[in-house]
Amino acid sequence: MNAPTIAHARARQTPNKLRRMLGRLLLPMAALAGCSANTPASTPAPHGPHTELRVLTSGGFTSAFARLSRQYERETSVHIVTAHGPSMGETPQAIPHRLERHEPADVVILARSALDTLTADGSIMPGTQTDLVLSKIAVAVKAGAPAPDISTAAAVRSALLAARSVAWSDSASGVYIQTTMLDKLGIADQVRRKGRMIPATPVGQIVASGEAELGFQQLSELKPVKGIRIVGLLPADLQKVTAFSAGVVAYSPHPADAKALIAYLASPKASAIIRESGLEPAPQKVLP
Repeated sequence: MNAPTIAHARARQTPNKLRRMLGRLLLPMAALAGCSANTPASTPAPHGPHTELRVLTSGGFTSAFARLSRQYERETSVHIVTAHGPSMGETPQAIPHRLERHEPADVVILARSALDTLTADGSIMPGTQTDLVLSKIAVAVKAGAPAPDISTAAAVRSALLAARSVAWSDSASGVYIQTTMLDKLGIADQVRRKGRMIPATPVGQIVASGEAELGFQQLSELKPVKGIRIVGLLPADLQKVTAFSAGVVAYSPHPADAKALIAYLASPKASAIIRESGLEPAPQKVLP
């Protein structure tokens, strides 16, 4: 073969070699593209980077949940958005009213009695109700004020009669005080005249500002408030222990992730923070 013929043959071979080299480079890229095309974009991995849960929580669990939600976000890739409202009452912020308006929500945390009502009316997914904590009612006065004796029912009765003004919440603890405890003490008429049921605002803030001399609310709701002195818990024969419980909202777009969060809040991992906030972890039912 003469020189021109050899040169022409090599020229014909060069494009073929380039095509083979390009083929070897493009095959892995094509395989990756094929995998992406076959993976549904609408099905993220569990706890994917874009999972966002919206939680509505009442005051009794607010302080504990603020810390637990941050801890949960660190341990998972779930982002939690929190809104607050009382378990009951007529204020627009009350959790039942928020659900009536179909505000975005995945999990609610509120007094068990209110959760049961929401479940009965179809707002909560059946079978997801989980008790998280037990909460007790405490008494507070303004910082620097003398602490009244509340060691017995008789002492609480005297303290209520002596106070110039009294405040309690419009949620579970306040409803109990206004409708049950005052009647039990036989002083309902005297105290209701100078008492106030406080909607939405923490009772501790009303006491700190001097608007009420004596305040009653869940211990966990009083503890974060500055400017008050927590006298102590109501005595056992007047005390009402409220269970605060969680449930998955019936219209939640993330029910599996919502259930996982509730399981975490009910697990031993949450116990220390729950106790520090003034609550007790609720006993969990053991299935046979």
